Amino acid sequence: MSTLKVGVIGVGYLGRFHAQKYQAMEDVDLVAVVDTDYSTAQRVAEECQCDALNDIDTLLTKVDAVSIVVPTSFHHQVAKQCLQAGIDVLVEKPFTVTLEEADELIALAAENKRVLQVGHLERFNPAVIAMQPLLNNPLFIEAHRISVFKDRGTDVDVVLDLMIHDIDIILSVVNAPIETIHTVGSPVITKTTDIANARIIFANGCTANVTVSRISLDNMRRMRIFQPGRYMSVDFGKKEVMSVELKDNAQSPFPLPDIKKHGFSEQDILELELTDFIKHVRQRTRPLVSGEEGRRALEVALEVVKQITENRKKVSESLGNAI
Repeated sequence: MSTLKVGVIGVGYLGRFHAQKYQAMEDVDLVAVVDTDYSTAQRVAEECQCDALNDIDTLLTKVDAVSIVVPTSFHHQVAKQCLQAGIDVLVEKPFTVTLEEADELIALAAENKRVLQVGHLERFNPAVIAMQPLLNNPLFIEAHRISVFKDRGTDVDVVLDLMIHDIDIILSVVNAPIETIHTVGSPVITKTTDIANARIIFANGCTANVTVSRISLDNMRRMRIFQPGRYMSVDFGKKEVMSVELKDNAQSPFPLPDIKKHGFSEQDILELELTDFIKHVRQRTRPLVSGEEGRRALEVALEVVKQITENRKKVSESLGNAI
C-alpha cells in the first residue's frame, strides 16, 4: 500500500490530537502541521516528528489530504483553498458559518472530485454504531449534552458547539423531514447562548427533545431512544449502549424485559474517525458524514440559533415595554 501524505491545519487543543493519530497510523506520513501561532506548530511538530509551517500554501504542495481544525469562522476560507488545490479535506464541525459557505464547499468538492468529510465525531462513537442495527421506527428521542465550562469552543454558541452533535445523530436515525422546531435558550457566562433546548417534531410523528449546556457542574452526554418494542440508552462518554426489549413470558401475561448492555471503552473515537477518512481518501468513496450531512445538521442548528435569538429579542422588548 502506498504511503498517504497528510497534514493538519490548526494544532491547538483538538488539532494536536489529529496530528498524534495520523503520526501513529501505518502507511500514513504526517508531513507537517500548520498554525498561525508558529511556536504551537513547532511544539506539536517536535512531538509528532514532522515539519512545522505557518504557510498553508507550502503545505498544500506536500500533501494528499488534510484535517482542518481552525476556528469555525475560518473553515470556509481554509477548506476552499485546500479543495481548489486538489486536496482531500476533513473539516471539523460545525461545517461552516453559513449555508451559502457550505454549499460552495460541497460544489467545489464535487467539481474537483475531492473527498469532503465533516468532523461529527460522535457518529464514530462505537455505542452509536452498535445501536444502528437495533433501530426501526424511533418515536421519541431525548438527548442531554451538558459540560463544565471551558474557554475553548466559545467562538460559537452552545447550539453550534454541542447541540449540533445530537442534531446530526438524530437526523441520521429519523427517516422523515422536520415539521416544526420549538426552542429556548440563554447566555449565562458568554455573550452567546450557553444553555438551550430544542424540541424537534418530524413529519412521521417522531419527537426529539434536545438539551445542551456548557455551564454545568458535571459532564453528561446521553441519548435515549424509544421505539415500538425497544428502548435504547446511549452513553457517549462511557461508550456504552443498553437495549431493553420486551419478550413473551410463557408463565405470565406480562412480558419480560430482555436487557443487553455493551461497552466499548477501549476504542478511540477520533482514531476511528480519522481512519475512516483515510479509507475514503484511498478508495475515493463518500464519507459517512459528507459535506451534505454536515450541511443538513448545520441548517437545523442555525434555525435553532435563529429562533433563540428571536425569542430573546421578544423577551427584551417585553421587559422594556413593562418598565
